[in-house]
Amino acid sequence: MKRTASAHWKGDIKNGKGEISTQSTTLKETQYSCKSRFEDGVGTNPEELLGASHAGCFTMAVSAALTKAGYPAGDLTTNATVDYDMKESKIAGITLNLNASLIEGLSADQFKLIATEAKETCPISKALASVSILLNVNYNS
Repeated sequence: MKRTASAHWKGDIKNGKGEISTQSTTLKETQYSCKSRFEDGVGTNPEELLGASHAGCFTMAVSAALTKAGYPAGDLTTNATVDYDMKESKIAGITLNLNASLIEGLSADQFKLIATEAKETCPISKALASVSILLNVNYNS
C-alpha cells in the first residue's frame, strides 16, 4: 500500500506560501507558510501534520492492541505535541497525551502497559525512532 501527498510552494521562505494536498483530498490545497509554521499565521504546518499523523496512528495502535488482548477499546483520545527546536532546526520530541475511558476488566497498570507497547510499535513511532517520544496516560478507572 502506498499513500501520496504533495506540496507546492511559491516565493521566498519569509513571504512565500504554499499548499499541501493529500491523495484522499482530506487536505486539498491547504495553505501553509512561514507564518503558519513559526508564528500564528493562517494554515497548517509540517509539525502540526506530523502530530496529527502520530496521534492517529498511535490511537489506532492502542485500539488494535486492546482488541488483540480481548478488551473493547471504548473512548480513546490522543493529543500530540510536537516540540520543534528552532535553533537546531529539528524535531526535539513528541509528547503523546492519551485519555481513555474505563474498560471493564482492565486495570490502569494493564492499560498503561498496552499503551506503552502501542507507542513502541505504531508505524509512525517506528518512523520517528530518532526522536524522543514521551507518553502520558490518563485512564479514567
